[in-house]
Amino acid sequence: MMKKLRFSRKEKPAPKPVGIMGRVVNRVRKKAGTAPGTLMHTGERKTEKVITRYLDYDENELNEGEIASAEDCFPFARTPSITWIDIAGLHDMAQIEAIGKALELHPLMLEDIVSPTERPKLEDYDASLFIVLKILSFDRTSKRVEIDQMSLVVGKTYVLSFQEKPWDVLDPIRTRIRLAKGRIRHKGSDYLAYAIIDAVVDGYFKILEEIGDEIEELEELVVTDPSAEVMHRIHAMKREVLVLRKAVWPLREVLGSLYRNESELIESQTQVFLRDVYDHAVQIIDIIETFRDLLSGTNDLYISTVSNRMNEVMKVLTIIATIFIPLSFFAAVYGMNFDYMPELKVRWAYPAFLVAMGLITLGMLWYFRRKRWL
Repeated sequence: MMKKLRFSRKEKPAPKPVGIMGRVVNRVRKKAGTAPGTLMHTGERKTEKVITRYLDYDENELNEGEIASAEDCFPFARTPSITWIDIAGLHDMAQIEAIGKALELHPLMLEDIVSPTERPKLEDYDASLFIVLKILSFDRTSKRVEIDQMSLVVGKTYVLSFQEKPWDVLDPIRTRIRLAKGRIRHKGSDYLAYAIIDAVVDGYFKILEEIGDEIEELEELVVTDPSAEVMHRIHAMKREVLVLRKAVWPLREVLGSLYRNESELIESQTQVFLRDVYDHAVQIIDIIETFRDLLSGTNDLYISTVSNRMNEVMKVLTIIATIFIPLSFFAAVYGMNFDYMPELKVRWAYPAFLVAMGLITLGMLWYFRRKRWL
């Protein structure tokens, strides 16, 4: 009888790493039949505690801090000043629900916030805009594109940003607000949302540079050392570019709809800046498509290089075999056991035989080189 495998509490098998299908195809683990708007975190817990920070500002004043509960900063969202509430950590359902009740957010919006596998999208809820986009990073050690989701809720005087973990990409925006650099302190919540989106999109270019360097390295290795490991790296990079494309491609549609949106929450002056971000997204998609073509070409180059090397080896072996064919013939003839072979009694027959074989070899080599087969 087969013994059943049993795992104690301390001997549970380690979770398997997420493969390419799990990163490209959204595998939502939410139970089928659950009522719409039910809050259930379906992602990984990437931070120990929920970190909530706020910045409340206008042209003259700035209030900033980190609080234990999001409820403490709700009064700022009701004031004429612009309030940015940044929440890192999506596993606390009670806090997400409290935010939704205080700001009267739609239940479907909250459901999408705690589901980190959502496709980048834009939804208009009249009183607020809901935007989903992806924050990307590239791990040079594992050669993998890491994806996290960011959700933005844009109201008349506030912006809520939800992340799975804190990201440095937003730090320059906080610095601009603190130092009152540029026009951000003189603009509304729509401009703040644009600044956040622009910072995230600009971070894509850094990832593209790192992937471009990796592709150049692979192209050089294919020519100099086309090993099996290089082939595996090419296929792995093709998968990462596919993941990157899936995260960025829908963003073009989102930004296009955003700068053409006729919502009262977006001023006409901000639409000009949003159109610029849209152009950046189109440029990023073009670069990604170029990377796909380059990797396909590198894969074909690898196959051609390996095939050419095999042909060179086969050519050398064929030339060696061709040279030994007449030599084998002579050796076979004089290796026959006949008593009456005239050459056997000649004193210089053996040296002459070796000289003849050498001349035949040299003659064939000269002929092959003249034909440029060598």
